[in-house]
Order: sequence, then C-alpha cells, then structure tokens
Amino acid sequence: MKKLLSADAGMVQTAYADGEGGLVIETAQDISDIIESNKASYAQTDEKARWGEWAKIGSIPLAVIQDLNRKGFLRGFHIIDQKKFKAWLNDPENRYFRSRPGRI
Repeated sequence: MKKLLSADAGMVQTAYADGEGGLVIETAQDISDIIESNKASYAQTDEKARWGEWAKIGSIPLAVIQDLNRKGFLRGFHIIDQKKFKAWLNDPENRYFRSRPGRI
C-alpha cells in the first residue's frame, strides 16, 4: 500500500514496501507543460542566433533537478560539475529540457 509523503510544487512523493523488507520512495511530477513550453521556444529560436550571456537554454522540472543533485552535477540550483552538466544538456535524450538549439 502506498503512503503519500508530500505533495508540493507539482511533485508527489509516495512510499511503499518493496516486498523484500525494504522501502521505496517514489517521486512523480507532471512535466508536460514544461516540455510543451520548451518545444515551442525551441521551434521559434533561430539555430544561428548568437548566444548571449543570459540566454535561456531551457527549463528543467524539479524532479529532474533533484536527480541531477543526487548525481552530483548540481547542489540545489548551483552547478557543481559544469562539464557533466553541459554534457547532460547536450545529450539528445534530454533535448526536451532545452528551449533553444545548439551546443552548450
């Protein structure tokens, strides 16, 4: 049986027994609005447009930010390992978190 731990900022955390004496904590977030917004911005940005110092490169959901924190790429919202974070952003699997084309 799942037990609700928290529901905040669009994220829901539940806990349940794994059947082997352990506990599983699951975090879920509906990211469809973020993905759709990123896709729209991505489609409108000229691939040859210059990058500015404060150019927006994407929007990343909180559940993904938490995962990047666990991997050691970020601490909170601060980038700890810039090389790995850039590689993550440039990975084609993570393209839907980007709001503009190009390599970082």
